[in-house]
Amino acid sequence: MADYTEIRWHGRAQQGIVTAAKVLAEAALSSGKYVQAFPEFGPERMGAPVRAFNRISSEVIRLHGQVANPSIVLIVDPTLIGTVDVTEGTPDNAVFIINTPKTADEMRKNISVNKSAKVFTLDAGKISVECIGRHIPNTPMLGALAKATGVVSVDAVINDFKENYAKKYSPQVIEGNLKAIKQGFEQVREG
Repeated sequence: MADYTEIRWHGRAQQGIVTAAKVLAEAALSSGKYVQAFPEFGPERMGAPVRAFNRISSEVIRLHGQVANPSIVLIVDPTLIGTVDVTEGTPDNAVFIINTPKTADEMRKNISVNKSAKVFTLDAGKISVECIGRHIPNTPMLGALAKATGVVSVDAVINDFKENYAKKYSPQVIEGNLKAIKQGFEQVREG
């Protein structure tokens, strides 16, 4: 059986988590890894809860089912805590990265994880507004993921984002997102 990292993203529609899972997969792929990225939608309306998933491995991934036991969980919308079981299926030593201005210690209590779990926080919403001009916290979360886990390097995320989105978005939007990735990397804090 292949050794792989499973990741689950929690957010709401229009926060960019499906795109973030895709960017992560593209960055890992360009780093020589095998990858999967896929969403799970509920009702398709703005603000509806959305989940996205990644699998990353140095070997071919033959599993094609839902991610049931993620070792990394990104919570892009903290209002989902208490509404959705963000810890479902996670091992005791899971990594949680949460978009919030609160400290990691405060959030550890809010999501009720044991001491062997790692909890990281950053105010990705604030970063995205400052860098991009809109509340789309996905790119700062990618920077935080790179720093907190090392699953991909921040340089891989930055380079892949530039390469794959330069034709789709204006140079101003690209630069804002690159700045947001870097700030997410720099500002994420562990509890």
